[in-house]
Amino acid sequence: MVKRVIYPPMWLVFGVCAVFACNEFYPGPRFTSVASQLVGGAILIAGLAMLVVAGGLFKRAGTDLIPFRNVSALVTGGVYRFSRNPMYLGMGAILLGCAVTVGAATALVVPPVFMAIVEWRYIRPEEALLQTLFPQEFSAYCARVRRWL
Repeated sequence: MVKRVIYPPMWLVFGVCAVFACNEFYPGPRFTSVASQLVGGAILIAGLAMLVVAGGLFKRAGTDLIPFRNVSALVTGGVYRFSRNPMYLGMGAILLGCAVTVGAATALVVPPVFMAIVEWRYIRPEEALLQTLFPQEFSAYCARVRRWL
């Protein structure tokens, strides 16, 4: 039997769908304004930029973007100096930006739920793998850089 894996970008797609579903069907209190749309758009663009920059650093290091596959380098420079998980943080920011832009209070629940899922399904197992592959380097990296921010 083939084990199907849902990769993090699919969780991002599910999250965006959930934001728009919350907005459409269960919005709760609204906070829609031009200011919230501008702030939400800025957060969304910052998250997208972080995702692209962090992914580029993986590509430059010659390691795979797909979790648990072909891990050949520990990337610690660039945005990885500030967060051990800037790609996941970027995805969370994209969801937060979407939630703020639509202006539905219930949509604000989606980003923290996404981040909890990602931490449980990907980050903790990835950290265990990196600790095995790069014991001294990863321990030193964890001591100086936080998991999220």
